[in-house]
Amino acid sequence: MLGHMTPTRADVAAMIDHTLLAPEATPAEVEALIAEARRLGVYAICVSPSMLPVRAPGLVVATVAGFPSGKHHSLVKGAEARLAVDQGAAEVDMVIDVGAALAGDFNAVLTDVITVREAVDDRAVLKVIIESAALTDDAIVGACRAAEQGGADFVKTSTGFHPAGGASAHAVRLMAETVGGRLGVKASGGIRTAADAAAMIEAGATRLGLSKSAAVLDGFAE
Repeated sequence: MLGHMTPTRADVAAMIDHTLLAPEATPAEVEALIAEARRLGVYAICVSPSMLPVRAPGLVVATVAGFPSGKHHSLVKGAEARLAVDQGAAEVDMVIDVGAALAGDFNAVLTDVITVREAVDDRAVLKVIIESAALTDDAIVGACRAAEQGGADFVKTSTGFHPAGGASAHAVRLMAETVGGRLGVKASGGIRTAADAAAMIEAGATRLGLSKSAAVLDGFAE
């Protein structure tokens, strides 16, 4: 976390997962994503598991599991994550069962996270998407605690596909307070400007999921 210092373009680029998860994405668009990621100097690319494997030397390759609804059996999420790692993914962003979190069934959330964690073992960074815009504050806290207990490396706000919306500074701050620096916090969903990104970083985000990375980075000084 960069604290109250104004982040530079390079600071922000080093936090970005440059993302292409559109259902209609083509292999050519993934290649364009990789080329743009290299040009921008971002940390990682994030693509759908069906697009793996990809050649992206110098970039971390991330993918998703149980995306975007989270309404997949835990074993299916685990198998999807394991296959993705076998195909070269170094990070997996899994979606919890949002309904379980809303119902207060955090044991179900915990089981979900543990299943995926065990499936990938220590071969991948695990980020847990809680779909914060769809949750109450109490459910956000409970989901983050379950993610930490289950062995996650990050908690993440959003898929970017939920009608309730994406990241908010309020949710990021609450998530950061809950995990207390023990886990990373990834803000994603609806971050389209430098002002949006700066607000998330100020609130405690340590990673950003962006599809409009160039436009965001253009708003930061070198």
